[in-house]
Amino acid sequence: MKQRIITAVVAAALFLPIVIIGGRPLILLAYLLASAGFYELVKMKKLNLASFPGIVSLVTLWLLILPPDYTEWIGRFGYGKQDIAVIAVLLLLAYTVASKNRFTFDDASFLAMAVAYVGAGFYFFMETRNAGGLSWLFYSLFIMWATDSGAYFVGRAKGKRKLWPEISPNKTVEGFLGGIMCALLVAIGFVVFSDLGVPAVKLLIVTAFLSVFGQLGDLAESAFKRNYHIKDSGNILPGHGGILDRFDSLLFVWPLIHIFQLI
Repeated sequence: MKQRIITAVVAAALFLPIVIIGGRPLILLAYLLASAGFYELVKMKKLNLASFPGIVSLVTLWLLILPPDYTEWIGRFGYGKQDIAVIAVLLLLAYTVASKNRFTFDDASFLAMAVAYVGAGFYFFMETRNAGGLSWLFYSLFIMWATDSGAYFVGRAKGKRKLWPEISPNKTVEGFLGGIMCALLVAIGFVVFSDLGVPAVKLLIVTAFLSVFGQLGDLAESAFKRNYHIKDSGNILPGHGGILDRFDSLLFVWPLIHIFQLI
């Protein structure tokens, strides 16, 4: 626990100032986190990042998470991000032939999904900060921290019914509901003490959905790890694991904030 607390304090001291500053430091942070998260997924699958499909996928990830202000040069060639994604998929599929199926369709599909999963999450991390400002980014962080804490403490105190033992044996239904309630309490705090520009009832309803999907994001990452027989996605954060271990919930939440048209 001591190691977890120290890592959390140090990480927050590095993360929060960059989030507050925004701009290019935020873009650099997003690229570092996305690249590290993508590497963790590639390592889970035991693929080689320093290979043709690995490099194609990583470059595609970098291009897809470019903020709108930095994509004008792509348009000058008559292409959009969707064209880049299609070209990348075709290159991966073509490589299954060139490699004589040593690199398989399953491998190509995994890399394409990894790019979409990590890329969408960290792209909307930047967009939440840029379009919604600090209030919305802090809202997303605080409701997920509240969800995680509520699920943990309520689950330990009251948890009896297993939520999804095949995926995460320690999570309980009571903890799941406790996480939602804690997220709603935080949302009420934002209603009272800040102005997010969203009616209170809508914010509370959406917060409940985000808390649910955030916990599903956590379970999805647990499913990855169980499928590939690993405990943590990485070891870059002592006591916490890897980047995906810390951002799994938020990678679901940040895109949904925009899909729900809150910003």
